[in-house]
Amino acid sequence: MQIIRAQASDAPALSTIAQAAKASWGYAPHWLEQWRDELTLTPLFVAENETFFAREHGEIVGFHALRVTPRGLRLEHLWVLPAAMGTGIGRALFTHAAERAASLGADRLAIEADPNAEPFYLHLGAVRTGTVVSEIEGCRRELPILEFSLTKSALRAETASDGNSPGLRRPHS
Repeated sequence: MQIIRAQASDAPALSTIAQAAKASWGYAPHWLEQWRDELTLTPLFVAENETFFAREHGEIVGFHALRVTPRGLRLEHLWVLPAAMGTGIGRALFTHAAERAASLGADRLAIEADPNAEPFYLHLGAVRTGTVVSEIEGCRRELPILEFSLTKSALRAETASDGNSPGLRRPHS
C-alpha cells in the first residue's frame, strides 16, 4: 500500500469513498442525501488542505484530510472503502495523518467523529473531550469530539502482524 498526496482531480474519487463508507453504517438513504455536501470534497478543498490517499493494487482505498482551524489542526476526513475496512488501511492512514500533523508543528489533533467511528479512534489512543449535539429530521445525534496527542511518545510506530503496516500505540506506563 502507498499513501500519496491527493491532487484536485482526485476529489470525485475521494467523495465516492466517503459516501460509500458513511452508507456502510446503515444510515437511511434520505439522511445520506442530507449529508452529501459534507461528504463531497471539492477540488479546491483537496488543493488547499493536507489530503492524502491510500492506494493498493492500483485502486484508491481510503483517504485522510487535515484542515487548519483557528484552534489548530483537525482531522476533517478519514474514510476507507467498506471492502477494505478492518485490513489496517484506516490505521495506516491515521498514523500518516498524525505524523503529518506533528511535522506541521501541531501538538494535538482534533477529531469530530461519526459515532460509529469513535471506537476506532479510541483504540488508537484518542480521548473523548466533548460532544456536539446535532439533529437530523427530529432525531438527536451526539457526535463525539476527540483529541489525539501528537507527542513523540504517542507517535511511536509499532509493527503490525504483517511486519509492514504502521500503527500507533500509547507509551507503557
